[in-house]
Amino acid sequence: MASGATLLTDLPFRRPYPPTLFRPSNIPSFHPLHISIRINHLRPNFRCSIAEGSATVSTSDVSGQSSRVDCVVVGGGISGLCIAQALATRHPDVAPNIIVTEAKARVGGNITTVERDGYLWEEGPNSFQPSDPLLTMVVDSGLKDDLVLGDPDAPRFVLWKGKLRPVPAKPNDLPFFDLMSLGGKIRAGFGALGIRPPPPGREESVEEFVRRNLGDEVFERLIEPFCSGVYAGDPSKLSMKAAFGKVWKLEQNGGSIIGGTFKAFQERNKATKPPRDPRLPKPKGQTVGSFRKGLAMLPNAISTCLGNKVKLSWKLSNISKVDDGGYSLTYETPEGLVSILSRSVIMTVPSYVASTLLRPISVKAADVLSEFYYPPVASVTISYPKGAIRKECLIDGELKGFGQLHPRSQGVTTLGTIYSSSLFPNRAPDGRVLLLNYIGGATNTEILSKTESELVEVVDRDLRKILINTNAEDPMLLSVRVWPQAIPQFLIGHLDVLDAAKAGLREAGMEGLFLGGNYVSGVALGRCVEGAYEAATEVASFLSKNVYK
Repeated sequence: MASGATLLTDLPFRRPYPPTLFRPSNIPSFHPLHISIRINHLRPNFRCSIAEGSATVSTSDVSGQSSRVDCVVVGGGISGLCIAQALATRHPDVAPNIIVTEAKARVGGNITTVERDGYLWEEGPNSFQPSDPLLTMVVDSGLKDDLVLGDPDAPRFVLWKGKLRPVPAKPNDLPFFDLMSLGGKIRAGFGALGIRPPPPGREESVEEFVRRNLGDEVFERLIEPFCSGVYAGDPSKLSMKAAFGKVWKLEQNGGSIIGGTFKAFQERNKATKPPRDPRLPKPKGQTVGSFRKGLAMLPNAISTCLGNKVKLSWKLSNISKVDDGGYSLTYETPEGLVSILSRSVIMTVPSYVASTLLRPISVKAADVLSEFYYPPVASVTISYPKGAIRKECLIDGELKGFGQLHPRSQGVTTLGTIYSSSLFPNRAPDGRVLLLNYIGGATNTEILSKTESELVEVVDRDLRKILINTNAEDPMLLSVRVWPQAIPQFLIGHLDVLDAAKAGLREAGMEGLFLGGNYVSGVALGRCVEGAYEAATEVASFLSKNVYK
């Protein structure tokens, strides 16, 4: 779950038929309750001098090139690292001197990969959709040969009336899948064509939009569980426009979901498209990706590429505007207080952290940033022997698939389960299955008062209703990770709140100070990477137009 989160999936309404659902994607910017591992990182050397009569350390050459840097990226999670990497690879002439500062002793934010006793598991984001921007970041970071992709034909399941039912993955699956009734399918088809009530003329929740366009069954059996998977959120409060803007725009642009889809296809075919980077892999179908040794390979590889531009254990204590239009940032570091002058700054920390840091320079922006809500989520990683899986849940004698999602109406507490050992190779010893379970979210904040053993008991009890034989041996517990402030909720009014925060900075004269991270770009890990390229372009445009004395 780091600067980018989806618990179990992204919601991919990319076609005029029900989406290829349940993409165990990422789980974004979480504020961890505890850190179960430390990733060793060699701190780079930098030259500094002690100012006479002061305990402050002033950098004489913090970037290795000059006393003033072009951009300081605050936050070494996946968003911050990717912004820095995008500046370094796409805008080196405009921003040759950049640094990334991270308060913790490791990079990666909430991306947390653990390897122990023959198991390899994730405690934050679990995987990503291999979009071209993300694959570009992978290739530029030297990880192309370490990329692993899930089976695009692996089924995804939703629990409904006591049975795990596959979600349609292809158009020819639509007539046969039993998750929806014939009447529900017909209602969805007519709605997608535009035979449904008109938009209400105000911002709709995800629930309102889906029920109006596609009917009750699509919402209750498909979209509601996937909102839990992406945001761990309440779809009656999530904004369709903010949370799933691409789908929302289809109706806006084409009068209906299918009309908008066809119009988007036509516009795409008319547009001049640059040739695809030949270096990029070509994933097949609707799959998800990770790396040979887990997601942590990506932030570690980016950090290695950036070298001494990454500063660990640097805690930002103050930021202020200087006379020439740049910024002064003061850090508490293992070497003492360090002050940096920078032409621009981008904050990629969670909004509640940014609120505290920015309050001295813009009360309005700080107040607005404090409004974003991050509910708690826990990841519970457990293992069973293969023989514990119910026979009716096996395919060719094996547990296959991406995983399962649980609508809130179906009497289970766990949001969903990812079949980690089926999704990617070498995640569990022979004879064992590895299951990553998520619990909590906006509709179950009580998890913060539960003990680890209570959380495991709930997950195990739920699994024995669905996937695991009731008489199976107790699971092997590998990890319980509680994220008290997990995924930012894109609630109704989210985009207005974000605009108000940016306006507060502008009114305070804070040009050149940007907001980034998953509450800005989107919670999926892939959206964090795409947003990083967009943010880097915005920073580079500012720098190219503003040359300081």
